[in-house]
This record gives sequence, structure tokens and C-alpha cells, in this order.
Amino acid sequence: MTLDDPIAANLAKSDPMAFFKAYPPPLLIDEVQRAPQLFLTMKLLVDRDRRPGQFLLTGSANVLALPKMADSLAGRMEVIDLMPFSQGELNERPDGFVDALFAGDASFAFEAEDEAALADRMVRGGYPEASLRGSANRRAQWFDNYVRTILDRDVRDIANIEALAQMPMLFSLLAARAGTTLNTASLATDTNIPYTSLKRYLGLLQTIFLLRLVPAWSISDRTKSLTKTPKAYLVDTGLLCHLANLDPKRLLADRLRFAQVLENLVALELAKQCTFGDARPWLMHLRTVRHLEVDFVLEDRGGDLVGIQVKPAPSLRGEDADGLRYLRELVGDRFRRGVVLYTGDEIRPLDDRITGMPISALWETNSP
Repeated sequence: MTLDDPIAANLAKSDPMAFFKAYPPPLLIDEVQRAPQLFLTMKLLVDRDRRPGQFLLTGSANVLALPKMADSLAGRMEVIDLMPFSQGELNERPDGFVDALFAGDASFAFEAEDEAALADRMVRGGYPEASLRGSANRRAQWFDNYVRTILDRDVRDIANIEALAQMPMLFSLLAARAGTTLNTASLATDTNIPYTSLKRYLGLLQTIFLLRLVPAWSISDRTKSLTKTPKAYLVDTGLLCHLANLDPKRLLADRLRFAQVLENLVALELAKQCTFGDARPWLMHLRTVRHLEVDFVLEDRGGDLVGIQVKPAPSLRGEDADGLRYLRELVGDRFRRGVVLYTGDEIRPLDDRITGMPISALWETNSP
């Protein structure tokens, strides 16, 4: 059952109990965010019958970010975020890189890709329908329709706001700044959107799974030297390249853009892998007030850390590991390993517990 059906949606909103009598469990409800009126009745039904699996709820918005929905079913539901396909899924391989990072002596497998292949991978992205289209024009058409639909329809469904003409401009500007720390004041100035409205819009973009924030990592006795601002990424590199009008040729010619999109790719691949497997670490970043950075910091539940740096070049230099060395010195024995992901084709030791690896190890390494 989909709430795209206006008759079903009207019944769900006007008489939720009648809706569930007409469509008894087991029931799949798609686009459930369109009828928050269902959730209190669903809570009543679940409390009467605690068997799991009676309702499967899907939608294009994060119900945990919608208080009326999430509060109603707190403790009664399991939430699974379905992101675009991982590169491992597209290659029909298990994604085990993150687990391998925390496994000590695990081996890392890869078949190195050149930058042309990486550019094609980034432009294609991970949305199933877009990534499987052979024509660039057909992919562009899909992305156009997707952005228009999700901004025009889903934002209004969730926020009940009609005047959101600034959202496409804001979204495009976020694409241009993907991978940078989120400067809300600067965005407000550049978009001419009031600061309070902008914060709400950014929350909406996260709710509809278009924007992903990676929080800053900190350590209690050194927080004054570390920035606390999250970094912002788009949820898919294909979507990012579409908004920035980047094809593989332009991406390879513009090294700054190539670096930006590559970091976005790594961010989202890590975010996906952090949700399954044994380690399930938190994904963060580190930046000091003096601009020393570790692109990604993974911290597991035991407090052990892995640092990951992205280097958009086929060769490595000693200074590429400076941020990882800083993190190692900061946390001592909690530092499991550091990795510099680069576009070369060899695994290279750089320092104690710090290694350079080809980008493709990220999606070609199996679980240990």
C-alpha cells in the first residue's frame, strides 16, 4: 500500500482505525510520512499484539526526525536507513573495509582503478535507477526529476511549507561546498535566507536524505584546540556531479573538484559501512584551529580509533600523513591505525601504524 494513492492517503488521515481495518497487517505502507495520523493508532495496535513484523514502513524521509511519528513508536520499531547503493554492492562484493581496519592483522584486497575509472564511478553514483542507466543524458534526466520531486513534494509534505523557492538554490550551493565545514552564517549571507530559516532548511535536507553531516571529533582535555563544526556532504556523488554539471572529463580536468567529489565518495562509503558489520564505529572528522586535519575519524564502542585521510593523487609524500601522526600522538594506544587513501596502485607503509592504500581497497576488501 502506498500513500501516493490519494484515496488511501485521505482515509489514513481522516480515519486511521478504518484504514487499518481496510488494510490489516501484515502490511507494507510506502511514503508513510504523508500520514502522521496513522502512528498513534499503529501504537495502539502494536501494544495489543506485540508480534514483530506486522508493519513495514517505508518512505523518503527519516521518521526519527519527525517527532510526532518517532515518539509514537519509540521502543516499538527498528529503523534501517536505506542509502544509495554502496560501491561494493554495485560490484557485487561484500563491504568489509571498516571491519578490517579494526581487526588488527586483517589483509586488504584491491584491484586498483585509475583516475578515469574513479571519475566514471563518481559521476554514476549509487542511486539504483541512475547508476544502471547507460546514457549520461538519461541519468541527468533522472536526477532532474528526482530533485524536483523530492524538493517540491516531500519537503512540503513534511514541513507543510509552500514558499520554499530557495531550496534548490541552497541545495546547489551545498553541492558546491561539499566536504567543507558547514558555515551556516556564510550560507545565510550567500542565499539571502534568514539564519533561523536556513537552519530549518538544512534540517529538512537531512530528513529527506539529501544531506549528510559528519560531526567533529574531540577529546575532553584538548577541545580548545579542535574545531567543533560538522562537515557537510551530499548523500550521493552522482547527484553532486549532476548539480555541479560535472562529467568524467570535466572532473578529471578540475583537480579541486576531483578532490572534493572523491572525499564525498569516501565519506558516504564509510557512512554506509559504519552501519553494519562488527565494529560499527562512529564517523567523525578532526580539524584543529590551525587547520591540521584528519578527513575521517572512526571510533568504535571501546574507544579505539582509526584515522583516514583522502589524497587525490597517484603518489604519496611524507607530509600526507601529518594529520594522522597528530591523531596518533593525541590518543596514544587508542590509535589502531591510520590510512591514506590515494589514487595510486600500491599499499605503502608511511609510518608506525600508518599506511597508504589505493581508494579501491575501500570497496573491495572483504570482512576479516
